[in-house]
Amino acid sequence: MRNLTLIKAFFLMLAGFGLASPATAQSDAGFRAYMQELRAQAIAEGVRPETLDRIIPTLSYNPRVIQLDRNQPGGSFDSPIPPFAPYQARHVNPTRINGGVATYRRVIGQLRDIEERTGVPGKIAIAIYGHETGYGRITGDFDLPRSLATLAYEGRRRELFAGEFIAAMKMIDRGVPRDRLIGSWAGAFGYPQFLPSVYLRLAIDGDGDGRAEIWRSEADALASIGNYLENAGWRRGEPWGIAVNVPSSLNRGAIENRTNATRCPRVMERHSRWLSMAEWRELGIRPRRGIWPDDNVMATLLEPDGPGNTAYLLTNNYRVILDYNCSNFYALSVGLLADEIVR
Repeated sequence: MRNLTLIKAFFLMLAGFGLASPATAQSDAGFRAYMQELRAQAIAEGVRPETLDRIIPTLSYNPRVIQLDRNQPGGSFDSPIPPFAPYQARHVNPTRINGGVATYRRVIGQLRDIEERTGVPGKIAIAIYGHETGYGRITGDFDLPRSLATLAYEGRRRELFAGEFIAAMKMIDRGVPRDRLIGSWAGAFGYPQFLPSVYLRLAIDGDGDGRAEIWRSEADALASIGNYLENAGWRRGEPWGIAVNVPSSLNRGAIENRTNATRCPRVMERHSRWLSMAEWRELGIRPRRGIWPDDNVMATLLEPDGPGNTAYLLTNNYRVILDYNCSNFYALSVGLLADEIVR
């Protein structure tokens, strides 16, 4: 035990002098070798060699990013799903509602333009803006190229993060300043927290200056959120869902979903099969408040806190919100926040 203590003290001393431990040195050496592979892949996909030769030497392995990635909760089908109510209380709270109301009123003109163009209600765009960055206050402070290169090197999701690193390099090729590539440890950035590949595909100019600067232009960010949701299949005039009461007599076995989702299966398995609003009404489902949607609108039933608690009938547009972040808790809280913002 004493020898182990001395060894730990030795490496702490080396760290104090700025010297790496053997494990860190090995990671750094492997990282540098991998970056040459990634450089070749990026060039093959059209990134300019000059860009890579300018950026790659500035990068180093970031163990903090790997630690954060491995500490993500809820990755296993075996882990229990917590109740939704505490999450809702934290994410649809007076601070976030009041911030959403103020933001909505301030940019109402632009939100009307977005809805006219895309069909996406302004309240949904604002709710996503609030969930992602607290209406622009918290956008992350990680260097994106370094984080993405580290995650690609780690290898568990190499294809994803190598692609995002290459997308970030393409952004630089297109004139995005290097110092704007700052965001979350997992590579999302700007007010809407887009990944670089999403930025390249769906970010648009919302203020008429010819640039899609989602990291400093609120107009660009909101227009880009609307464009994202429209591209994901938002249906004009259809609600995201509605809170409902479920009668104790409901035969849940008769409405069980028997299909297997290829994307986010743990999220989708909690939903019932699709029925029309008219069919749900015939089963005794009643809205807790608000207007009952059109009879022909299709919806699934979700009871996030189990029988006897608030349930939700969820439409195609709810699935579109899931495309932004495939979490029932996220999508529910976006919809609920949006409704509170305009109540």
